[in-house]
Amino acid sequence: MLPAGIIGLWFAYRLDAMLAPVSTNLFVAAQDCLEETLPQRKVERTVATAQAFLAGGVVIEPAAPPRPIGEPGRPARPTLVPPRALAQRGMGTEAGRAALVHAVAHIEFNAINLAWDAVYRFRDMPAAFYADWIAVANDEARHFSLLQRRLADFGLSYGDLPAHDGLWEMARRTSQNCLERMALVPRVLEARGLDVTPGMIERLRTVGDITTVAILEQILAEEVAHVAAGTRWFVWCCERAGVDPADTFQQLLQQYYRGALKGPFNRRDRLAAGFTPLELDRLDSLVA
Repeated sequence: MLPAGIIGLWFAYRLDAMLAPVSTNLFVAAQDCLEETLPQRKVERTVATAQAFLAGGVVIEPAAPPRPIGEPGRPARPTLVPPRALAQRGMGTEAGRAALVHAVAHIEFNAINLAWDAVYRFRDMPAAFYADWIAVANDEARHFSLLQRRLADFGLSYGDLPAHDGLWEMARRTSQNCLERMALVPRVLEARGLDVTPGMIERLRTVGDITTVAILEQILAEEVAHVAAGTRWFVWCCERAGVDPADTFQQLLQQYYRGALKGPFNRRDRLAAGFTPLELDRLDSLVA
């Protein structure tokens, strides 16, 4: 019988062998990550691409223009339904906590695709833009893996419960404009996680689910940096366009989210993620 260490090395080798080599062209590599449908392979390819980029093996160079946005690479399940069709379950039951973990896993899986789509789609950005969103994709892949393992504790896997498609719908609507993408995906949809996750953590702590609490606390801390990346590049795009960031953000909120914003807002974490007090005051006024 082979020693456990040899078996582990063999398994890792076989796992690597199942993945096609990472392209040396960043935009091709990003497309490969974006189009991968199997969750575990998407995670593995994301990690491999991020590591190759950090090592200098993936470079920014010309590639075929991005294709019009369509469906991202994702598995046949979960079944996607309107948000209102999702069952509301309390956290006092194991089924309710499992549903919560599945919902967050779905958000994190979508966030991998959103980060790679930003890399793949917007070709006229500084190198630091791509470095930021590759790092975000890598973080989101790690978050998804943590949640997938937690789902296994409940006897479930990602896809076993229905989910909604709101995150990717906004990606479609902002596919032609990096400024709008940075404003409305990281700073609205992903920033919503900064608002609601602390409440989730407290309810889970009340029912004694310390394992899920630890995962969500890690995700919350790292999502502040992700929203901050959105803020950084939104402001950069506004400066390039010669427009005021606070006024432009307000206009976009009124254009895309009139009457649909939900509060309250986590001012502490949003300030840490680059929101200004003026922006937060205006957000409050839109839901008042």
